[in-house]
Amino acid sequence: MKIIKTILYGILVFFILCCGVIVLCAVNPEMSTRIAGVLKLNENEDYALSPVPGNNVEQGAADREDEPVTDVILPEEGEEEGQPGHGTTSAMPVSNVSSQDTEETQNAGVQIDPATYGIIVPPGVAGRSGYQPIQDESSEIDDEEAEEIQSELGVGETGDGLTFDLWFYPYYAMLDETGQHLYRQIYANALALNESFAPVENISAGGIKNVFAAVYNDHPELFWMDTAYACKFKRDGECVEIDLQFNSTAGNLSKSKSTFEAKVKEITDGAQALESNYEKEKYVHDSLVANVDYAASAPMNQSAYSALVNGKTVCAGYARAFQYILQQLGIPCYYCTGYAGESHAWNIVALDDGYYNVDVTWDDSGSGSYEYFNKSDGDYATNHLRQDLSVNLPPCNGVVFRNLEASSDDNKDDNDGSNDLRRSLEDLGLSADGNLKTLDEYYNDCYKKVVDGGKGRFSFHNIINGQVLFNNVYSAYQTDEYKKGYMDKAMSELGASTYRVDWTIEELKGGYYLITHDVTIQ
Repeated sequence: MKIIKTILYGILVFFILCCGVIVLCAVNPEMSTRIAGVLKLNENEDYALSPVPGNNVEQGAADREDEPVTDVILPEEGEEEGQPGHGTTSAMPVSNVSSQDTEETQNAGVQIDPATYGIIVPPGVAGRSGYQPIQDESSEIDDEEAEEIQSELGVGETGDGLTFDLWFYPYYAMLDETGQHLYRQIYANALALNESFAPVENISAGGIKNVFAAVYNDHPELFWMDTAYACKFKRDGECVEIDLQFNSTAGNLSKSKSTFEAKVKEITDGAQALESNYEKEKYVHDSLVANVDYAASAPMNQSAYSALVNGKTVCAGYARAFQYILQQLGIPCYYCTGYAGESHAWNIVALDDGYYNVDVTWDDSGSGSYEYFNKSDGDYATNHLRQDLSVNLPPCNGVVFRNLEASSDDNKDDNDGSNDLRRSLEDLGLSADGNLKTLDEYYNDCYKKVVDGGKGRFSFHNIINGQVLFNNVYSAYQTDEYKKGYMDKAMSELGASTYRVDWTIEELKGGYYLITHDVTIQ
């Protein structure tokens, strides 16, 4: 009898606890969201609904009116909304960075021993680095000083009303709403030369670093802002003051800007006359190689100003100059940082068929080359390792504009094919038996795999054979013909209303191409 009573009491207590949780969720909806997160419910929600740079997105009835468009730099006239550059299709991972993370959490899984990846720097470019990671000079203050700061220091410029085009400013897109608000504030105060201000959002000292890095990485035009910042924080970690640092160009900023923009215009005037984004990109690359010298001791060498005005810089200056000029030409170009024998900076550029790595610094060795121009992640795998926020930038798998320039390119076939680093079907464990030879075969295969995948998120791949079919498939995605080819029919079959298709192409040996599709259907 006692055992039965104990069981009944236990059931009663469990029932009361369940009722309490239900009431709590009704009063506080956020609690139900957290519980769902713990239970892994709706795990595809963010991926399916967040507008992310670099994706071909078909949202059907989904409202896109709230997608930010920068009021600083606009895309080229005639460019369609939702298309980075002119139809870029490589996917940027959905990886928002919480503004409340500690520094240890932010960098967890990112700062990996490069030796693990076998990073080897070619002798001809060894030592051509010089990137300085963001320096956090924060300090704790006592409660009395904190109260004084909070009563006297204002927020300066809030940045409210500023918007940023996600195709051109990807680091902004990585932040949550709190981080984006602080990003706008830091950007606005940097423009106004306000060195000290109170944060507009409640944030910990550990959360500021990613926000500052996002502003710095997105905006090479802020050449007067140094790579270091400070935060004064209370014992509980709350940041009460943000301090920016400016270099000597801030002393007469109007004159510095005028000189800087004149140098930029010298290059953009020549590039504008060219027809394609690829030709413009190559022109800017060649101009920097011809007019800038690598110098480790160059003043302000983390800035675009050092490259364009002083003509002497390190990798950071090359990369930020390249980024800013391409931005002015309407070509998405991102500042990428990581490890290449030392801390290093290079660029990621969006062209018609995808993203490409470009390292102008390493190309500006000897008489100049295209050894590191428009390369895939596979090409860079042995000598460049992304780190920190840059791991969230899109993968570089573009094909059309890779290896177009004549140079001693390690990835092109030699006569005996010994230096061809492209993967083969055998490397992937695939057979040539199932490769597709016509566009109709490709559409039929995609239709079957989409219908088999059903609603939700899934991936599939095809192997196609030949340059002609590759051109036809590429054209189908640029003109949206793929919708008629297979997607509309598959959506009707599934009774679905919205979808997203992200696709990447890898060129393989033997004239084959691997097309990978990441699909989300609702």
